[in-house]
Amino acid sequence: MDVIIQQKTWTTRKLLLLAGVVLVAGLVAASFFSTAGPTKLNVDPERITISEVTKGAFQEFIPIDGTVMPIKTIYLDATEGGTVKSILVEDGAALVPGQPILQLVNSDLQLEMVNRETAVFDLMNNLQNTRNLMQQNRIQQLNQLADVDYQLKEAKRIYELNKTLYEQKVISRQDFNQSQNTYQHQVRKQQLTRQTLRQDSLATRQQINQMQQSVARMQSNLALMRKKMDDLTMKAPVAGRLTSLNAEIGESKARGQRIGQLDMLNGLKVRANIDEYYISRIFPGQQGEFVLNDKRYALSVKKIYTQVAKGLQVDMEFVGTPPADIRRGQTLQVRLALSDQTQAVLVPKGGFNQKTGGNWIFKVNESGTKAYKADIRLGRQNPEYYEVLEGLKPGDKVVTSSYEGYDDMGELVLKNKSE
Repeated sequence: MDVIIQQKTWTTRKLLLLAGVVLVAGLVAASFFSTAGPTKLNVDPERITISEVTKGAFQEFIPIDGTVMPIKTIYLDATEGGTVKSILVEDGAALVPGQPILQLVNSDLQLEMVNRETAVFDLMNNLQNTRNLMQQNRIQQLNQLADVDYQLKEAKRIYELNKTLYEQKVISRQDFNQSQNTYQHQVRKQQLTRQTLRQDSLATRQQINQMQQSVARMQSNLALMRKKMDDLTMKAPVAGRLTSLNAEIGESKARGQRIGQLDMLNGLKVRANIDEYYISRIFPGQQGEFVLNDKRYALSVKKIYTQVAKGLQVDMEFVGTPPADIRRGQTLQVRLALSDQTQAVLVPKGGFNQKTGGNWIFKVNESGTKAYKADIRLGRQNPEYYEVLEGLKPGDKVVTSSYEGYDDMGELVLKNKSE
């Protein structure tokens, strides 16, 4: 008789199928949980820069290049044009006030000088001749006055005598009237002669004064001409060192042409150009410093030039004694302070800020195996540090190199290639 065979519920095939489904589900779950956290990237620590956050003195400053210059420079321009006849000193020589530098010749100026001297001499001769003529004329007039005075005196004597005789009826009336008329005529003649003498004297003085003024003017012009001749010999106006002498014997120099400059030896200054971005933060008295031969020297802004061309130009003077071995034309790396020095949490500058905008940074864990994103807030900066306002504390280590290529990552796994 037939035996009924009962069908098995869990066959080998079903068990294998169930195992396969469970395995696939496990793999999917494992994949999901492994990708649900932050995106990770393996990074070789030797290819990045890890810096430590510190606390210390912070000051805003800008680095600028300054050029050492004399405290004052006097430019030497040709006051009169001419041809270089001789050069009396060498470029770079130390000069004393009034020391000749070079000599020019100008034949036109020399000819004009001769003509003016001749004109002055002619005018002076005319003045002397006029004085002589006027003196002779005055002597003649005085002689005439003396004759008139004598004739008046004689006419008066005769008149008074005839008057007495006429009263005594010794002489006729005709004789008396004649002596009276003669006397009155001599009185009038004396008055006219004296008036003429006074007017001639006044005219003489005026004419002489005018001629003297003309002589004085011509002598003044002659003195000016002599000065122009003296200017053909260029001299040092003050003590200093001659630099940039530009002249050769036989070379023609025009009036006003720059021939050289005189650097005064009583001090030095530093001239620098500053980016006009900082124009509102630069003021007289601002402090700066530079390092020379491992020694720091202080500077102070003395003058700010109002004209802005290719940046803001300033002059700085040394605070205290300048370095003994510093030279004109030397370039100095100056740190110009923009703020006072304060205590702050500092992170070294690096390329990270270009990607993060100062809002976050990769912070390394204590074991140094990972770096994760941390929100921060930065404040002021200088060429060396950023001021950290929030998010970091002294002792923290952060990645400060460029984040190019992994700025979208959530976590960096710091692992050497050899590991």
